Amino acid sequence: MKTASFPSLRVSPELRSAAERALYDGESISGFIEKAIIKQIEQRQMNNEFIQNAMNSRDKSRETGEYRSATDVLSALSTKLNEAKVKQK
Repeated sequence: MKTASFPSLRVSPELRSAAERALYDGESISGFIEKAIIKQIEQRQMNNEFIQNAMNSRDKSRETGEYRSATDVLSALSTKLNEAKVKQK
């Protein structure tokens, strides 16, 4: 597959210096920028999925008339978080 390029990006000298200081050994500015773009795309995709799931839940609740209290939701999330922390150990 052929590669494509992004348009050049003009930045302040301070931003360029900060980026250079943040590089790992052997990492290039181009590699750094590519990773940043990939991370931002992933973040936006996750945000979009989250919003879509929330809207689907809202619609389902409106259709069924069944709602969960904030306390119940936070309790369930806390349980999931604790279980994930245990799995990481």
